[in-house]
Amino acid sequence: MSEFVTGDAVVLGVRPARLPSRALALLIDMAVLGSVYLGVTLALTLATASLDDAAAAAIMVASFLLVLVGAPVAVETLTHGRSLGKLACGLRVVRDDGGPIRFRHALVRGAVGVVEILMAFGVIACVASLVSERGRRIGDVFAGTLVVRERVSAGRTDAVPAPPPWLVGRFAGLDLSRVPDGLWLAVRQFLTRMRQLDPQVGGAMAGRLATDMAGFTGVPVPSGVPAAAYLAAVVQERQVRDTQRAYRASASASASASASASASAEGSLGADAALAGPVSADLPVAPVVVAVPTPAPAVSTSVESESAKGKSAGTTGFAPPA
Repeated sequence: MSEFVTGDAVVLGVRPARLPSRALALLIDMAVLGSVYLGVTLALTLATASLDDAAAAAIMVASFLLVLVGAPVAVETLTHGRSLGKLACGLRVVRDDGGPIRFRHALVRGAVGVVEILMAFGVIACVASLVSERGRRIGDVFAGTLVVRERVSAGRTDAVPAPPPWLVGRFAGLDLSRVPDGLWLAVRQFLTRMRQLDPQVGGAMAGRLATDMAGFTGVPVPSGVPAAAYLAAVVQERQVRDTQRAYRASASASASASASASASAEGSLGADAALAGPVSADLPVAPVVVAVPTPAPAVSTSVESESAKGKSAGTTGFAPPA
């Protein structure tokens, strides 16, 4: 359950990065590396002016491998897949299983990148990314890695999506008292991030969470209802019950305060009457009227009237079953 959504450095199941963002990150990295390589080359040219041509050529090849190959490998290894360009574009290199890359992954990517990026001017890498379903270049295929989008807009992660109108109020009879808080947290985190997940990974996660939820409620998931839509409807049902419980508690507290005030007022009137002495029979006594405020009406248990009006399947992100 909780392992579905991780808050640490491991990025699991997010959408793969596409060619435009990867190309922009590569341009930033190449601009930085090119500047460093140019400076190193000028320094080595001045330092090796007295050497013969063979020694100078060997030093140039070593500087090429050190700066343009070794530096990216070292940076990706130390930062767990985030170079300067990827950090600026919100990208990250991860393993196929979602874990952070190691030195061998960065080394394979860098070695293959010499051919498909530096020698071929990026043409092979662009063609491979366009052909690949997950936007992987040849170096990613050999290394078993994937470039994913790590940065997420904050506005898309706060709100839990509403269930489709045809599921509103359908689970009003479920017993939700046995569902643990950890499962509620996992479901809420999944629903807020499901649009950022890979469809296959998101579907598998929704199925497992729905199975766990059905196990605690004792009622299986209805046939024909998508797992994600079922989870959204159950979460909304719990929110409705929490709201009703809060309103009832507020109304009860208001009624108790009104009753206490009425009793205090009646006691004060009785004390004043006792101090004033007996009342003459010839004088009419006006009755004491105490206004007791009416408790606030309970919230209606039906959610369809507010949730289903004006909503369509497109606004919730779920589609009705075929």
